[in-house]
Amino acid sequence: MKKYAFGVDIGGTTCKIGFFETAGVLIDKWEIHTDTTNGGENILPNVAQAIDNKLAQEGISKSEVEGIGVGVPGPVTSDGVVNRCVNLGWGVFDVADALSKISGLTVRVGNDANVAALGEMWQGGAKGCKDVIVVTLGTGVGGGVIVNGKIVAGFNGAGGEIGHVTVNKEETEACGCGQYGCLEQYASATGVVRMAKRKLAKIEDETALRKYESLTAKDVFDEAKAGDKVALEVVEEISEILGAALSNMACVVNPEIVVVGGGVSKAGSILIDCVQKHFMENCLFAYDETKFALASLGNDAGMYGCVQLLLN
Repeated sequence: MKKYAFGVDIGGTTCKIGFFETAGVLIDKWEIHTDTTNGGENILPNVAQAIDNKLAQEGISKSEVEGIGVGVPGPVTSDGVVNRCVNLGWGVFDVADALSKISGLTVRVGNDANVAALGEMWQGGAKGCKDVIVVTLGTGVGGGVIVNGKIVAGFNGAGGEIGHVTVNKEETEACGCGQYGCLEQYASATGVVRMAKRKLAKIEDETALRKYESLTAKDVFDEAKAGDKVALEVVEEISEILGAALSNMACVVNPEIVVVGGGVSKAGSILIDCVQKHFMENCLFAYDETKFALASLGNDAGMYGCVQLLLN
């Protein structure tokens, strides 16, 4: 194993680049603009140039670098071919081969949510575990499934789409994916607000939630922590949906630990304790020892996971 590696988390606005020791130490990190013009043709050359600049700055040769791990916002096959990254302007594109030719380094590529899950397994909330479900609760619901230390990417790279598990067949509003009743419609930040507004429309109870002109998920959890009855009921409903969904996933992959991340996870114990309670109410006895933890790497999880993808 060589001493150094790079982790590159490519997003629609910026590319986060981490310079690592392969032992797991983040030496430096920075961002460059994601140039999506002309079908994203400049993205990889810009990444390669940024890496060359860092190596020159540090006086390190490419012979000392294990390679580059890359995370992208779209499905990725096991050999590094992206199957459409709409936000980047890419269609079917062999990212691993293209970046390897430009940079002269070994390249491994994975879906951004999946590599973030690998990061949490390697150096984050699931450190020391090999069978992990990571669920990220943000604007949407994403995540990754890891079995025996390996990401479950599936046939065409679309495995681990936790947010689009169907949890309510009676839902009448469509999810952004076009289906109805996806987990994302209830457990995401927008889902929390949607659930709260639905409840407020059905009841006349006094609640602090009515004072907000532009209600946010944080408002709901803050009022729940303050003891607001209606806010607590919303949190309970969301947690029941998420806990039951995770218990179903556990029947397939039997995780040692479930890690919860994303902006909504900043609610902390009021969320994770309630989700774990409902998980235990719904799960098979064999999963009673499943642990729950908050993600700990934040926005750096993708960079860490890219390096783990490369090393693993």
